[in-house]
Amino acid sequence: METSGPPSDLSLNTAVVRTLLEKFLLDETHNAGFTRGIIGLSGGVDSALTAFLAAGALGRENVRAVMMPYRTSSSESLSDARRVIDVLGIVPETVDITPIVDPALSSLGAGDRVRGGNIMARARMIVLYDISAREGGLVLGTSNKTEILLGYGTLFGDMASAINPLGDLYKTQVWQLAAAVGVPREIVDKKPTADLWSGQTDEGELGFSYRDVDRLLFAMIDERRSPAELASAGFDERFVRSVQAIVKKSQFKRRPPVVAKVSHRTVNVDFRYARDWGI
Repeated sequence: METSGPPSDLSLNTAVVRTLLEKFLLDETHNAGFTRGIIGLSGGVDSALTAFLAAGALGRENVRAVMMPYRTSSSESLSDARRVIDVLGIVPETVDITPIVDPALSSLGAGDRVRGGNIMARARMIVLYDISAREGGLVLGTSNKTEILLGYGTLFGDMASAINPLGDLYKTQVWQLAAAVGVPREIVDKKPTADLWSGQTDEGELGFSYRDVDRLLFAMIDERRSPAELASAGFDERFVRSVQAIVKKSQFKRRPPVVAKVSHRTVNVDFRYARDWGI
């Protein structure tokens, strides 16, 4: 996988974006009445970038990086997570999720990979939110815009967070910013994986590369191009239809639970103005 030379329409002014995201983390954390951030550090580039941004925004002493290996997790993932902790000097913690996950897999009869992966992701979020309550910190998100648009994540699992600095950055932009802020090159360059089973990679599971789908998603979502315009721009029509279907099918993951409207002011329908209440 190459990570040099981003698509021109996805290039970032990394200095500006870093400043914006660090200010976002600082403001939103303090506005909610907190000073600390809790991050699930997987050894991948997304969580590493969130850790770098959080350390810059909140101070390294206020960032707790939680490593949550399962018994089949790659040793490389754990060593890469520790490398980030060593570079930043943030507060480490390790919680083995095997004693949480294995009884759930057994009692639920969750034998297939997808159900097992969802249980692992939700077990990790149980851990993070418990540490959040213990430490008085906010869980910081690590899901990028590509994953969110494709629904490539577990609802109430790795997609859960209090605030997310990466949610408007495509994966190719995450690579750019990660390299610019000093995330170790080995982490930036390695193949993305959720490390849910041996040999699993994101792109292998999705069936296309992040670079290809980011170009399409940018044109489709950010530029609002029609299918005809996408075809004229050189995108394969089957690829376009496939990605459109994935985005539509995963819409339920991108919105809060839908509340049936009964009153005059319904949460997340009419009552959505947090700033009116000093938040």
